[in-house]
Amino acid sequence: MASLITKSTTRVAQGVLKRIEHVASSLGGIPSTFAVYKPDVCQYQKLPVVYWLSGLTCTDENFSQKAGAFQAACDNKVVLVMPDTSPRGEGVPDEDPKVYDFGVGAGFYVDATTDKYKKHFNMYSYITKELPDIIESNFNVAPVRSVSGHSMGGHGALTIALKNPDRYTSVSAFAPICNPMNVPWGTKALKLYLGDDKEAWKQYDACELIKSYKGRDLHILCDQGTGDNFLSAEVNQLQPLAFMQAAQDAKVPVTFRMQAGYDHSYYFMSTFIGEHIAHHARLLHARMNA
Repeated sequence: MASLITKSTTRVAQGVLKRIEHVASSLGGIPSTFAVYKPDVCQYQKLPVVYWLSGLTCTDENFSQKAGAFQAACDNKVVLVMPDTSPRGEGVPDEDPKVYDFGVGAGFYVDATTDKYKKHFNMYSYITKELPDIIESNFNVAPVRSVSGHSMGGHGALTIALKNPDRYTSVSAFAPICNPMNVPWGTKALKLYLGDDKEAWKQYDACELIKSYKGRDLHILCDQGTGDNFLSAEVNQLQPLAFMQAAQDAKVPVTFRMQAGYDHSYYFMSTFIGEHIAHHARLLHARMNA
């Protein structure tokens, strides 16, 4: 059993938020912090888990402090787990000079293969294997899970679910980076983490993955604000239309809502997070009761 250190405990809504530190073997054996929110009803029954993946520059704390999700978690009887967005700390490599869209705070939810980054930057394995094992071994939750995220985290949620439909009941995203192979954020990250072979990049691109997806319905739900500066600026970093077209061509059901006027911030997410949690909860509880 992993050794877990509780860094803080906070009462919020009808439950408790804890920030936990542990040594992450997937991330090169460095300390990593995640947060877990358990509604009080966890004392009496095992609840399913929704994993939240945050975006560029974030830590485990951004969602907890800004999304306003905890009442919805209580109302819908789900546990929330919020990991960090990358390894960080002494010995973790990064670019020099530091940039906001790569390295520490920007793990892109891949398993790196380049020599500089392959020891520490394995967020894909951490999110899909190591962290769920820790949660399900230590927190008395049901082994049933969904995944959601924002921007880089939306990219992570979509790619992780599309690659692991047996492990995730549903997936949702806010303003996801849908086609990283074809936008500056993604091409920088994928090249530095994975090298020059663009065939290797495809396994971390939601547009590419959905083209060949043959798994069960993941009940994909995405929200994108029409006032998002990363959508409407000179460079469209998000490419929602490419994802919708790829899904349509592959005949994979997707609900993709363009929300009028909303930007890329947590104001947008806090408006619709309750709907996303309810979406996952309905499907998670149905699966548990099947």
